[in-house]
Amino acid sequence: FRPCIDLHNGQVKQIVGGTLHDTDVKQLQTNFVSTQPAEHYARMYKESGLLGGHVIMLGPHNDTSAMSALSTYPDALQVGGGINLSNAQQWIDCGASKVIVTSWLFPDGKFSMDRLDQMEKLVGRAKLVVDLSCRRTKTGNWIVAMNKWQTLTDMQVSKLVLEALAKKCSEFLVHAADVEGLCNGIDEDLVVALAEWSPIPVTYAGGASSIRDLQLVTKLSKGRVDLTIGSALDIFGGTQIKYTACVEWNRTGCLPTEL
Repeated sequence: FRPCIDLHNGQVKQIVGGTLHDTDVKQLQTNFVSTQPAEHYARMYKESGLLGGHVIMLGPHNDTSAMSALSTYPDALQVGGGINLSNAQQWIDCGASKVIVTSWLFPDGKFSMDRLDQMEKLVGRAKLVVDLSCRRTKTGNWIVAMNKWQTLTDMQVSKLVLEALAKKCSEFLVHAADVEGLCNGIDEDLVVALAEWSPIPVTYAGGASSIRDLQLVTKLSKGRVDLTIGSALDIFGGTQIKYTACVEWNRTGCLPTEL
């Protein structure tokens, strides 16, 4: 289990993945808006000893909230959303354990290996996570999506692609944008593919609806893929999954006995 803090307009929110738009704000579907600041969740994760969580800035006006989370739990949370060559080191200096990069790697929707090389040289492979959040096409392939998952890029998720990118980064983050925030189940095929194709650690997010999904992802991936749970968690207003059960899973590898 990997925790998350999703920020939108400075607030901690849980959003249905495919509804976030730059121009049409009416399409936005929000599952949860917290009354607590970002540092509240960072403190909770720190007290629970959770590592490798991510702070994602969905659009502008999130820097202050993200910095407060990082300062509360330094060197333990990754940060993503608007990361580029001019600000990546600043986020590391602010306490991010790693920076997560997506859209900047795809100028005009086309992948740039040159940009990935530049980012690796700046922060180092160990501090770099490449976000390959994607949408599934009618043919069953997964295409990387950028700009809050609005724009499909020219990159198809595949074994060759993951092997090439893994030489430049230490981890992948993959939101299944089509099921993100719906709490209707994970994309099992994608989890299996990521486990088979990626030579480095992968965190999958999207669709988790039961504590059993932690067990399912572990089984499908043979322990090679971690799971982020958002909207279904009780700390984000969900009813399906208790945060304490996820913490217990990380500690023991066992599901709660009441299941």
